[in-house]
Amino acid sequence: MLFSKTLSIAAIALATIASTFVEASPIPAEPVDAVSAYIPVSERVYTAAQIEEHEQLMKRAFNGANDWNCKPKAGQRPVILVHGLIGNGWDNWLYMSPRLAAKGYCVFSLTYGRYKNIPLLAGLDKMENSADQLSAFVDKVLGATNATKVDLVGHSQGSLMPRYYLKYLGGQAKVAKYAAFGTIAYGTNLLGLYPFLNALGLYDPIKKLIDPVCLSCFQFLEGSEFLKKLNEGGDTVPGVEYKFIVSKFDQVVTPYTNGKLRDNNPLVHNVVLQDLCAVDLR
Repeated sequence: MLFSKTLSIAAIALATIASTFVEASPIPAEPVDAVSAYIPVSERVYTAAQIEEHEQLMKRAFNGANDWNCKPKAGQRPVILVHGLIGNGWDNWLYMSPRLAAKGYCVFSLTYGRYKNIPLLAGLDKMENSADQLSAFVDKVLGATNATKVDLVGHSQGSLMPRYYLKYLGGQAKVAKYAAFGTIAYGTNLLGLYPFLNALGLYDPIKKLIDPVCLSCFQFLEGSEFLKKLNEGGDTVPGVEYKFIVSKFDQVVTPYTNGKLRDNNPLVHNVVLQDLCAVDLR
C-alpha cells in the first residue's frame, strides 16, 4: 500500500513538471508602469505616446509574430521566440511577441516538439528532434528576411533545446544573440525529489509511465544523458552572445544555480533577478 501510494505521488509530481515549466504572462488591459500600477485606473494620466503604444499592442496582440513579409530594420536581426515545455508558439508569448513587434522587430515564433498528436501542448518530443525543427525554422526565417543571422529568445525548455541546435546542428553560424529566462542549463533535482526516487528504485517505473506522453521530461533532470552530452566540453559555442536569467526563488529548477551557464566565456552573461532587486520574489 505504501509503495503504491509513493509511486502515485511521485508520478503526479513528475507529471506536473510540465505545468510549472511554462507560465505565459497576459497582456495587461491598461498600459502601466511601476508607479501607475498603484494608481486607480480612473485617476491615471497617460501620455499620447503611451496611448499610441497601447493601441499598437492591442492591435498586434494575436498577430505580432510570423509576418513573413517583414524585413529587419538597419541594425536589427529577426527575433525567434522559443517556447517552454507544454507551451506553444502562440500562448507562451502573448505578452512579449506583440511588444517586440510594436518596437519594430521582425518576430517569429515556432511550435516544436509535438508528440503523438497531443493537441495544443508541445515540447513533448525528445529535444534532439525539436532541435531539428528549430534548425529548419531558422533557415526559413533567414530565407524570408534575407538576414544572415537571427537572435533567439527562449523560456524554460527554450533555454535548453536551442543549445543543442547551436552545438550540434550548425546553429553557431546562424545565431548572433541568445537570451533566455527560467533557464535550465544543468537540469533540476526537483527539490530533491529526483534523488529520492532514485534511492527508492522508482525512477525507471515512473519514467515508463511518463515517456508515452513526454519524451523530453526526463531529459530535464540533473545528470540526464541529454544534459551530459549537451554540456560535455563546454556549455556554449564561440561567437554567440548569451544572456541567461535566473531567480533564487525558482521552485522547478533546483538548485537555481543550475540555470546558469558555467563556461569562462566573455560573451556569457548570467543574471540573477535578486541581484537587481532583492525583494523580487519571482
